[in-house]
Amino acid sequence: MRVGGRAQWLLEPKSPDELCRALVAAREQGYEVRMLGGGANLIVQDGVLPGVVIGTDCLDRVFRPEVEATDDPYAEDVPTTRVAPTSRTDDPRLVAWCGASLPGLVRKASDLGWSGLEGLVGVPGHLGGGVMMNAGGRWGDLWDVIESVRVLSFDGEVRDLARADCDPQYRSGNLGDVVVIAAVLRLVPDNSLVVKERAKQYLLEKNRVQPVTESSSGCIFKNPDPELSDGRSAGKLIDDLGLKGLERGRAMVSERHGNFIINRGGATAADVLGLIDDVRARVADATGIKLSIEVRRWLADS
Repeated sequence: MRVGGRAQWLLEPKSPDELCRALVAAREQGYEVRMLGGGANLIVQDGVLPGVVIGTDCLDRVFRPEVEATDDPYAEDVPTTRVAPTSRTDDPRLVAWCGASLPGLVRKASDLGWSGLEGLVGVPGHLGGGVMMNAGGRWGDLWDVIESVRVLSFDGEVRDLARADCDPQYRSGNLGDVVVIAAVLRLVPDNSLVVKERAKQYLLEKNRVQPVTESSSGCIFKNPDPELSDGRSAGKLIDDLGLKGLERGRAMVSERHGNFIINRGGATAADVLGLIDDVRARVADATGIKLSIEVRRWLADS
């Protein structure tokens, strides 16, 4: 969205071990800790945000596991120049640290000819945030391919959770108050050209209906219960009320998609947050539906 202020403290660990130590140290010092991935689904308040922000930009490693050698797909001591399994169909899994970009994962899977991630084409952000919010769309969600996740509790405990141990929901990994360290993704061998063409067509469709080249935080609201909305999505409700183009300051409801708010240049976080409140109030007044907010908001008191 390109709005908001600055962090009181910013830490950028380069390994899962550094991530664990940074979080524990910040908590021991009494700071509130927030995890920052790609910031794709985030609005940060104006001014100074108190506490510690831990960024995952340096935790961007992706590799194929060698369980036979380590018995641990998350093992960190395997060299980055390792030799991959000889067969493309042998163990079609990827291990991704929390800072791995979703677009990068889509490209890597496509290059390998592995299907399962192409539905996330055009979705920005990092794996950690994508796992926490179950990023995705009409062609599939991230949790569709997750085999297991490694998480860190805020008291410093590291746990591995199989997918069967979790209950991911619509736009929620349902993991509670934890930090995602890494995940194992199980994909399906396919033809590389077919996978790439599928991803290309999905991206063309997204470009047709979403303001993907403008500054936004993706979809602002969760889609409501279809029984309450007569099957209308949040964007359709907003569109039906003629709210596309509604402005506050330099923030505006996208003319292309009603569930996107864009920064027209020079918007403040207060502009964006105020416009979110305006849209929610108008939808509630007209339909009785209270839209739930999907985008993350970092405020001093939340």
